[in-house]
Amino acid sequence: MSVFGSYARYYDLLYRDKDYAGESAYTAARLCEIVPGARELLELGSGTGSHARELAKLGFELTGVDLSGEMVAHAEARRAALEPELRDRMRFSQGDARSVRLGRTFDAVFSLFHVLSYQTTNADLLAMLATAAAHLRPGGAFFFDFWYGPAVLSEKPAVRTRQLQDGDVALTRVSEPLLRENDDCVDVRYTVTARGAGRMDAESVSETHSMRYFFLPELDLALSQAGFELVFAREMGTGAPLGAGTFSASALARKR
Repeated sequence: MSVFGSYARYYDLLYRDKDYAGESAYTAARLCEIVPGARELLELGSGTGSHARELAKLGFELTGVDLSGEMVAHAEARRAALEPELRDRMRFSQGDARSVRLGRTFDAVFSLFHVLSYQTTNADLLAMLATAAAHLRPGGAFFFDFWYGPAVLSEKPAVRTRQLQDGDVALTRVSEPLLRENDDCVDVRYTVTARGAGRMDAESVSETHSMRYFFLPELDLALSQAGFELVFAREMGTGAPLGAGTFSASALARKR
């Protein structure tokens, strides 16, 4: 089963408080610093389409690719419910960020929600960067976020529990991390338990997501090997300098 296979059913509820609008506006601003007037964007790891929808509201044309067929189905269902002006600016398809080739180029490529950190081997990382490069013209921009190594090692991932209610459905998610320092990875086991109102029985699904954290020298090297120049790396959403407390970092790269 692919990552997010079962998890996809509860994804939007679990992340309903995520600031998709703010992250999308920040992403758009950073991309336009490198490509003024950018309009056609490719998203690698588009999930259920929340970032795409917000960027479409800003006037961009979005093509989203996601590994999970379940996620793509959710994204298409949500797109179909939008007004025609927004709906026509978005399209989604299933594909692997490491290997998909759409046969066209875009003004810019972006990848959010730490999709890059799911590339746990050097081969996977370079393959995803090659995909981004293949869909950009020279001078095009690639923006992404990732887990920042110094913060992960400083803060040490801990067990977390989150509870949510939506109508008659109550969700509990337990995140249990296992730090693998020799591999620069954290294996996070997510267990989501759903219970309907007035019901004693519950449904539980569990998935383990392996996440890689990165340090700037290795990212700089990998980007260079893929034909990119690293322009900057900053805290995601704020643009603050990276530090030991910056768990979620972002980077902007220009295709040479």
